[in-house]
Amino acid sequence: MRLTDARALCPQLAVAPADPAGDLAFLERLALWAQRWGPWSALDPPDGLLVDVTGVAHLYGGEPALLADAAARLAACGLSVRLALAPTAGSAWALSHYGPEQAIHHPGDSLDALPVAALRLDPAVQLVLRRLGLKRVGELAGVARDALARRFRTIRAPAANPLVRLDQLLGRVPEPLLPVLAAPPPMVQRRLLEPIRHRSLLDRVVEDLAADLVRVLEGAGKGARRLELVLWKVDGDMLQRRLELAQASREAAHIVRLFAARLDDLDAGFGIELARLTAPWCEPLALSQQQLEAAAEAHGTSLAAFIDRLSVRLGPAAVRRPEPFASHWPERAQRWIGPLDPDRPRQEELAFHARPLKLLDRPEPIAVIHASPDGLPRRFRWRGTLHEVLRAEGPERIAPEWWRERGGARLRDYYRVEDGEGRRYWIYRHGHAGDGRGGVPEWFLQGLHA
Repeated sequence: MRLTDARALCPQLAVAPADPAGDLAFLERLALWAQRWGPWSALDPPDGLLVDVTGVAHLYGGEPALLADAAARLAACGLSVRLALAPTAGSAWALSHYGPEQAIHHPGDSLDALPVAALRLDPAVQLVLRRLGLKRVGELAGVARDALARRFRTIRAPAANPLVRLDQLLGRVPEPLLPVLAAPPPMVQRRLLEPIRHRSLLDRVVEDLAADLVRVLEGAGKGARRLELVLWKVDGDMLQRRLELAQASREAAHIVRLFAARLDDLDAGFGIELARLTAPWCEPLALSQQQLEAAAEAHGTSLAAFIDRLSVRLGPAAVRRPEPFASHWPERAQRWIGPLDPDRPRQEELAFHARPLKLLDRPEPIAVIHASPDGLPRRFRWRGTLHEVLRAEGPERIAPEWWRERGGARLRDYYRVEDGEGRRYWIYRHGHAGDGRGGVPEWFLQGLHA
């Protein structure tokens, strides 16, 4: 049905836009995470996973304990799941979709009570079987194979051939599955002959690692966005330093400069015997003519290099840039994004009246004297100082954004005022007397005009 009709029946209906690509990417990440219960896993789109747990159950104390552990971990991730453990992928799929929430199937157990939909057949084939009176797996198994083979002999797709699906369910024929394999991130390491303790030697090791990693990235056509340097000490302790770059890069000198600022507080102890440099986050980066940008990179004047240096010194969350956002409320008219993140698609531009050059981080309360409940302000006190209003312009009324606010949100009336010393302010009245949404209206100062 249409969304408006559905919301009329259920006002609490939660709605989210469909994202098939994002769902598939999440399922792939979940398949890799699920390999904690088995050596390999496979996708079963749109919302299923198959994990090979052969010979693993005893590590958890038995098959029921294995399913309980999986259910608990997935529930901790906010996922509601149905689990089944069976000898074949087909029987596990059938029980997880049409059996109890946690089912364990052993060889010899009957699956005849399951519906024919448990065979993973196309809807058209299921309709044909229902018209023939075949609604359960046991009923289908009781039909002569020759009769079914004559009807479906020209169909080779497993999802359209009930005989193939039945044999896969019972393990009579193999079912090929494509496992999900994790792509190992680019990684280089140095195992040192003698432990090192001095900073100069460590800098040389980092230079060698950066040069090796750059060659690996060039071969893959990628650039690093995140770098992790792990150092193992003789006593078994491990030191880790992480960097995030503003832009994909494989400049060895730039990587070395950034790590140099993160190694000043390093305690080598009795010495470092192993160093590893990894790039867990990479992006495609085509080859370019280095001569055009070599001067800028050599002197560290490129924008990406400058942002990386600031991020290392101030922190990864300290370097941001504002982006306009379509909202009538001043404090929501912009968002903060990464310094080199691409601009998002612009929403419809909103036409505003004159806005102050400076907005306060948050509106500050003020005391205002005005001629009438809805009249212009005549005098206000801000930060302990009394200001006489010589000129005032307004109001500019801004209604609350009903799709974000609660039902008790109040209107705002904005005024541009000028005091006796020529200073201009942007103030607003929050609410109106008698609007039924609160007590006495409050006044706030939100911006300063030039």
